[in-house]
Amino acid sequence: MENTGIIVMMLFGMVFLGILSNKYKFPFPIVLVLCGIVISVVPGLPAITLSPEVVFIIFLPPLLYYAAWNTSWHDFKGAIRPISLAAIGLVFFTTFAVAVAAHELIEGLSWPLAFLIGAIVSPPDAVAATSITKGLGLSPRVITILEGESLVNDASGLVAYKYALTAITAGNFIIWEASVNFFVMIIAGIAIGLALGYIMYLVHKKFVCDPIVEVTLTFLTPFAAYLLAEHFHFSGVLAVVSTGLYLSFRSGQILTHQSRIMASTVWDVSVYILNGLIFILIGLQLRQIMDGIDGYSTGELILWGAAVSFVVVVVRFIWVVPAAMLPRMLSKKIKKNEPFDPRNLVVFGWGGMRGVVSMAAALALPLALPDGSPFPHRSLIIYLTFCVILSTLVGLGLTLPWIIKKMKIQPYSIFAEEYEVRNLVVSQTIAHIEENLSLLQDELLHNIKSKYEVKFNRLQKTELPANFFGKGETLPTNIFNEFTQLQIDLINVERQKIEQLHRKGGTSEEVLRKIERELDLEETRLSMDMYDG
Repeated sequence: MENTGIIVMMLFGMVFLGILSNKYKFPFPIVLVLCGIVISVVPGLPAITLSPEVVFIIFLPPLLYYAAWNTSWHDFKGAIRPISLAAIGLVFFTTFAVAVAAHELIEGLSWPLAFLIGAIVSPPDAVAATSITKGLGLSPRVITILEGESLVNDASGLVAYKYALTAITAGNFIIWEASVNFFVMIIAGIAIGLALGYIMYLVHKKFVCDPIVEVTLTFLTPFAAYLLAEHFHFSGVLAVVSTGLYLSFRSGQILTHQSRIMASTVWDVSVYILNGLIFILIGLQLRQIMDGIDGYSTGELILWGAAVSFVVVVVRFIWVVPAAMLPRMLSKKIKKNEPFDPRNLVVFGWGGMRGVVSMAAALALPLALPDGSPFPHRSLIIYLTFCVILSTLVGLGLTLPWIIKKMKIQPYSIFAEEYEVRNLVVSQTIAHIEENLSLLQDELLHNIKSKYEVKFNRLQKTELPANFFGKGETLPTNIFNEFTQLQIDLINVERQKIEQLHRKGGTSEEVLRKIERELDLEETRLSMDMYDG
């Protein structure tokens, strides 16, 4: 109970840091890492040991599912080649390079343990990549590759992790068998994910009609996909990602508007808490981990942490040039159809932030071998993993905006795309009204058509973004903010009036909450039209 109270208080502290992060535009994943360090040096806090068996099950499925749900399938499919090269080739290349460096530097470290370290730190983190690159004006293709790589590379990284772990615990490793099993695990994991996705699609569409039940199912689905695939020794990570991409692509067909609003909010909060919780647990274990490596000198620990982190960063830059250039040299179609900017190679190289997945993999290491002896170098492996996360998140994450600014990369504005989509949708809706609803009563037809004509006229008077036609270097200011703000102000007037009635006993709680919800939903819709300049 005492430990639970401490964790709850730390979550309150994490929320406060989140407030400061939003206020001062400081990436939240970096705040979490620094928070973990601070927790580790606070005297008197208990050392909490989390069961390795539950680390993956608690943290990995929901975090991966959330990232997959927010990934565009069309964009993902369009960038499948660079995503695959990074998610498979780069992961194994990084695993090998880190293993060689660790084996050469750390005396007494066996090859299986060295490869285990490489497998743990090789996959970048999807949540970290999304958080760090948000608002930097990167092109959609670069963001898609970064996020897609972070989704898929967890599978290849964790496959390497499992085989290295098997070599340590069972003492055997056959490379040809591992290669065959790797492809079987990938294909079967994807198949299980798609099959479960289709089943859940049918369940949502034909049987579920209550928003609470629908949102609950979205929470259970990633755990079901992960556990089902892992039960048959296939890739649980790819099962979760496949299910997420499949259902996200069809979410407009299976979820009601109430479910989508509720699910978005609940998932945002849950992922926020999960990210904070794992770094709090890291902080509470870090002191114990440091006690477990007190046999090494401070100089050795600093050298090893810096060296492994350096290899992780440099290997990514070594890989990115041939991976990007060779396909263009070998295929005229790729060279013609895919725009190329060498500055994006630098951004991709700089975007390899590690995060929760690597930490979860390190914490999930068994405490003991099958014979009962302690797992060799467990504390050292967790320490090195934390060093890589710290150096990549803080070092690369904080300098990425500066790098983008120095390279003078043209900011991409999604608002221009939004303008065109809004314009097309409203125009086609007006055409539908004129073609199919002409037999309505004149007054009703006039009222409904006027609503969409107002939208259309507002769009025509919108000040387009400065880089709408690919020129200029500034992001857009706002889109019909004045009209929208007036409507929001009037909603606040309505809200004040109903609240005054409530305080005087002029309305019941049920009526108050219903009207409040209507006003909240309307204000949410209008707020989507508002943009910060």
